[in-house]
Amino acid sequence: MNRGQRGKLAMATAALGIGLLSVTGCGYINPQATAAQYAASDGTQANVGALQLRNMMIISAGEDKPGRVIGAVYNTSSEDVTLTIAGAGGSQTEVPVKPNSFTLLNDSTDEAILSTTGGIPGSLVEVNVSEDGTNQKTTFKVPVLDATISDYKQYLPAGSEPTGSATPTPSATSNANH
Repeated sequence: MNRGQRGKLAMATAALGIGLLSVTGCGYINPQATAAQYAASDGTQANVGALQLRNMMIISAGEDKPGRVIGAVYNTSSEDVTLTIAGAGGSQTEVPVKPNSFTLLNDSTDEAILSTTGGIPGSLVEVNVSEDGTNQKTTFKVPVLDATISDYKQYLPAGSEPTGSATPTPSATSNANH
């Protein structure tokens, strides 16, 4: 092999090496998607003071009907903290959370009920949350869901049941002309 052929072979090897590094090294310079925290379910998340709210959502059958807030509230402090959730039209509910513990609102015997949802199922509504440990507040959007997903039917509060069929039924006269 002469000198010219060795040079071409070296350049080809270097080009191949750079090409492989650019294809396989993309994870080296790009952030890992699994390192980012996000709400992996139907609900949303927020932090307020020592409280971490996870998978928060409102279950209701309508905009002007009561809605039950479900999700998990983690208290990272060593004190009892009360979470206050304020929704549309002055509706409000309070949730006590023990120190260094969590409360699952969907398992709680004291349901977190807002007197009015403020949004139709499928929408996002803005809620104001505050905690009395450090008196911090924040606002975030929470999805409103109904009993379309059967797992959520058990969480519909009294007075928030659907009033009728969501899909229109065909009338007898609409088929008479065909």
